[in-house]
Amino acid sequence: MTLSELARRSELPTSTVHRMLGDLIAGGALERGQDGRYRVGLRLWELGALAPRGQGLRGRALPYLEDLSQVTRENVQLAVREGCELVFVERIAGTGAVPVLTRPGGRFALTATGVGLVLLAHAPREVQEKVLAGPFHRFTEKTVTDPRVLRRMLADVRRDGYAVSDRQVTMDALSVAAPVHGPGGEVAAAVSLVVRHGSRSAHAIAPLVCTSARTISRALTGPAH
Repeated sequence: MTLSELARRSELPTSTVHRMLGDLIAGGALERGQDGRYRVGLRLWELGALAPRGQGLRGRALPYLEDLSQVTRENVQLAVREGCELVFVERIAGTGAVPVLTRPGGRFALTATGVGLVLLAHAPREVQEKVLAGPFHRFTEKTVTDPRVLRRMLADVRRDGYAVSDRQVTMDALSVAAPVHGPGGEVAAAVSLVVRHGSRSAHAIAPLVCTSARTISRALTGPAH
């Protein structure tokens, strides 16, 4: 963003924002490009890389995520819950796979994505109630925003062991996700496969995703290497 854009968005005087940007650049938190725009700096990336939950999980899961991606040539995602949102820890883009709106480090609603539905289905009751109270962002005409329907979907996730998000985020994508269990048996993350709608059925995808989730779970509960 430019200085003027940052001042407008922050509702602070331009001179104040300029001074703050100078401090952030000096500390490595921001960088200024040749076009005059400010971007996130490497120092913030370094600090983010120290977060143990995301990086430790990613390190153990990555070989199995890559296996799933190579077998299917589709988008593979790994996410964790933080409060009432999810954070994507990793995403591997498949060759020629359907475009997705997610990126590592990005946040997303729990109710629209496959990984989000898995994480919400196994979240504490107070988190579920807070999320189901809304509001809900409608991404497409297929996005489910009825709390009663969502409750049934979450019950199905717990019963079936996986979640399906059919064209809820984009009209050309189908996502199937399964829970990844941590050392204490809790659901620590969720893994998903995102394919082009109509190319594969959720029933055909589910066994692959569930197998990958179980393998990652064993990697998390086993001894560190």
